[in-house]
Amino acid sequence: MGNLGLSEIVVIGIIALLVIGPKRLPEVARGLGEAVRAFQDAMKGSSKP
Repeated sequence: MGNLGLSEIVVIGIIALLVIGPKRLPEVARGLGEAVRAFQDAMKGSSKP
């Protein structure tokens, strides 16, 4: 994940919480995780249905 430390991750999380809101944050995080996973699978050349 690069050179991100704990403090940077906490700051990003707080900003995301303020911008997105507490109700939608889990939904957005789940979608982001799925997108990153799909991108990694595409880079490896394997695709899961």
